[in-house]
Amino acid sequence: MSARGVRAPVAVVARDTGKTCAQRCPGVRSMIARRRALVTPRASSTAKEAAATVRVDLGDRSYPILIGSGLLDDGVALREHVTSSTALVVTNETIAKLGYLERTVKALEGGDEKIRVETVVLPDGEEHKNLDVLNMVYTRALETRLDRGTTFVALGGGVIGDMTGYAAASYQRGVKFVQIPTTVMAMVDSSVGGKTGVNHALGKNMIGAFYQPECVLIDIDALQTLPDREFASGIAEVVKYGLIRDGPFFEWLEANVDKLLARDADAIVYAVERSCINKAEVVAADEKEGGVRATLNLGHTFGHAIETGLGYGEWLHGEAVSAGMCMAADMSLRLGWIDSSLKDRTINLLKKCNTPIEVPEEMTIQTFMDLMAVDKKAANGKLRLILLKGPLGECVFTGDFDQTKLRETLDAYVKK
Repeated sequence: MSARGVRAPVAVVARDTGKTCAQRCPGVRSMIARRRALVTPRASSTAKEAAATVRVDLGDRSYPILIGSGLLDDGVALREHVTSSTALVVTNETIAKLGYLERTVKALEGGDEKIRVETVVLPDGEEHKNLDVLNMVYTRALETRLDRGTTFVALGGGVIGDMTGYAAASYQRGVKFVQIPTTVMAMVDSSVGGKTGVNHALGKNMIGAFYQPECVLIDIDALQTLPDREFASGIAEVVKYGLIRDGPFFEWLEANVDKLLARDADAIVYAVERSCINKAEVVAADEKEGGVRATLNLGHTFGHAIETGLGYGEWLHGEAVSAGMCMAADMSLRLGWIDSSLKDRTINLLKKCNTPIEVPEEMTIQTFMDLMAVDKKAANGKLRLILLKGPLGECVFTGDFDQTKLRETLDAYVKK
């Protein structure tokens, strides 16, 4: 299946006082032009606060992604989508210590004594993304007698977003929830699209559900406190969009990666917006990952094997995906589906992002094969991979490939 898939409509709004997407990235002028008819102004009072708005079009489950600076402290956008009189903010120890939890509670309350906001603080890290820790969310909700009319608010990175979403999907058979991502990874990927869940000892994200949020509120100011390693890890997922479906965006990244790593605000807003547009289009076309959405997992089959094999939390998700995308590019070249220059460009860009381009020494070929065999994308016992095929911006999701080429890639990357 082509990564281009079905182009579903999304609405994009850029701030009046800033540059348009096309001005910020001349290489995507043609793409923006194709969407001019889809641009619609926001009528709500949050229009002036959002630098950009991307809509995930899923019929009666559609929702906006608001992107900008200062959105959290303003509170207007958040209260527009958290209309219940009670809310449970789920976060981790790191985010709470940085003051974001207190600010979120204040934004939700908005000075209204009738609004009750409860909180629960979970331990930080992928190694805590499990059912035992998830039970802390249920316990807090029950202890404070939150009913079906409440709203769960995910404040944190991908782990918090995934766990809060799954808690919302299952608590009293479903309550509303809102995503407030605080990492690059969560902003450009995990907070958008409704994938929720927890890990199992035998596999990553093996327990979960598709459950869409009411809104994703992205305040890029939160990235100023993000450690460099986590920031770079998230940029790896940004690179993915360029490889699988947005060649001009990949070229923009090649030219602007230094600005991103320096945390230039305009570059960050553009990269987050462009990534969310790509993710929203794919999700709108294939919400439950029956086809084209699987292409968003470029490098993830290799990457998940690394994460599970090393032990959750040893490598960040984006670090594992970065190495996995290098392996996918290598295998694609061995199959004759891409030329060597695309593989080289992939590796060079990820290297500039300061993310891994090689496999950790602890991994063995047998570990890879065993863990990849239980990947969620496997069907009827057959491994299926997302691989690059054709020019930049094209890929396929397939199990129809020469298995010897997979072994050649593993032999080339795995040291033992």
